[in-house]
Amino acid sequence: MEKLFLEQLFKRHQECTICPSQEYIGNFFIDLLQVFFPEFATKDYSDVSDFLTEVNRLKKELLAVLLLPTSRTKCEANQIVDSFFEAMPVIHAKLEQDVQAMYEGDPAASSSSEVIHSYPGFYAISAYRFAHELHKLGVDILPRMITEHAHSKTGIDIHPAAQIGNYFCIDHGTGIVIGETTNIGDHVKIYQGVTLGALSVNKEDAKKKRHPTIEDHVVIYSSATILGGNTVVGHHSIVGGNVWITKSMPAHSKVYYKNTKNEGNSFLNEINQKSIS
Repeated sequence: MEKLFLEQLFKRHQECTICPSQEYIGNFFIDLLQVFFPEFATKDYSDVSDFLTEVNRLKKELLAVLLLPTSRTKCEANQIVDSFFEAMPVIHAKLEQDVQAMYEGDPAASSSSEVIHSYPGFYAISAYRFAHELHKLGVDILPRMITEHAHSKTGIDIHPAAQIGNYFCIDHGTGIVIGETTNIGDHVKIYQGVTLGALSVNKEDAKKKRHPTIEDHVVIYSSATILGGNTVVGHHSIVGGNVWITKSMPAHSKVYYKNTKNEGNSFLNEINQKSIS
């Protein structure tokens, strides 16, 4: 019995000899990030030709992954690679906006370079921006591997299919979860421990919108939990720390906990909502 089991495992290993490893995909992402941001780079380029050689190497690596046993033709894989690298200026511009949002949103940040060098939020958002582009191009598994690489490094879990707008700021970040069908607008700021999740985990709901919509200029403080595909947090709202939200909030509102003493000398948590317009 043991021999049969081990032989079956061996067969699976043989069938997966050209599967990309997490380490390979992680290194591919890091090399992409080094091309995009010299502040993050560990490589020196002697001239433009040397730099373009590195970009072409990354194109070949992506093509090799896309040509692993799938139904894709070489022509289709080449089209995906071309489209992905043609999107580089747009991705870079979005990441520059994210860096600006994190720099302006954190009084402790001394420069944009510090954000790029050391902020886990930048690392996680970069992985998401690359992975989201590949997801839009119809690539499977690889986008999730990229965001899970960042998740393992930062504790920030962003699904590559989520829709995230411009000037996205993650402050601190550890423990953030952003689900697959989440929609996030522009100029949104999220602190550590925030969950943008689903009310239901039923498999039959996989194709439905299960995660909330966060409109423009919203701030969500630490450990807030916002659940449900029909839940909308209106623009210019503030979500306080530790709240649990499953219903929509109007624009220009504030939700927070207020502790009040009851007769039992314990504390009762109330959610208070009021307009801040």
